[in-house]
Amino acid sequence: MTGNVGITRLWPAPTATALDDEALIALYPRVQEPNLRMNFVASIDGAVELEGHSEGLSGKPDKQVFGLLRKVCDALVVGAGTLRHEGYRAVRLDERRRGWRREQGLTAYPTLVVVSLALNLDPESAVFADAPVRPVVLTSEHATAPAGLTDVADLVRVGTERVDLAAGVAELHRRGHRQLLCEGGPHLFGSLTAADLVDEMCLTVAPLITGPGAGRITAGPTTAPQGMALRHVLAAEDSLLLRYTRA
Repeated sequence: MTGNVGITRLWPAPTATALDDEALIALYPRVQEPNLRMNFVASIDGAVELEGHSEGLSGKPDKQVFGLLRKVCDALVVGAGTLRHEGYRAVRLDERRRGWRREQGLTAYPTLVVVSLALNLDPESAVFADAPVRPVVLTSEHATAPAGLTDVADLVRVGTERVDLAAGVAELHRRGHRQLLCEGGPHLFGSLTAADLVDEMCLTVAPLITGPGAGRITAGPTTAPQGMALRHVLAAEDSLLLRYTRA
């Protein structure tokens, strides 16, 4: 039960003792069909950040599930703005998690996928230069790549004036990345919702009231509401961890 911080299940079938890693993986499973899973943390009053960063909302329970979701995905999808703002590093896993992935017939590491319209990316940053698996960048046909980017990442051009996310996701599936985990940011979440690509939502509710100012976990154009079905409610250290899938 490595790294467990005392996460219990409130619903369905409440548990009195903490769930071990195997039990948690069963609650956040890989599924047979292609799947795009969002993962966010928000305050009780809906803030997506504290003092400008999501890190301020994230506690031990959220970090544990954050790591577990990375462990079970094929590819980790993130917007370029979030990549820069949150200071992403190369996506790496410890030996225990790499061993689990090999046992499941997966690659040792998930592939990082960056969504970028302007290609305002630094090829020398650690997230690219130190990546154990060559990252993928989804961009548009007219975007100009900075020098050196194609040396460290695969550019996949989908869409002319914007990034065609449906085409991008289809290409990721073609490459064998069927289980996708998206960590945001809010504008990418809103765009994925508008394209009807979100299959699953994992949300940690942090035990904080932050007051006005911060944005929500989703942003962008207005979209039609999408019904979701609650699959479980977990709790740890006053945080709630919720998982929803398409209704």
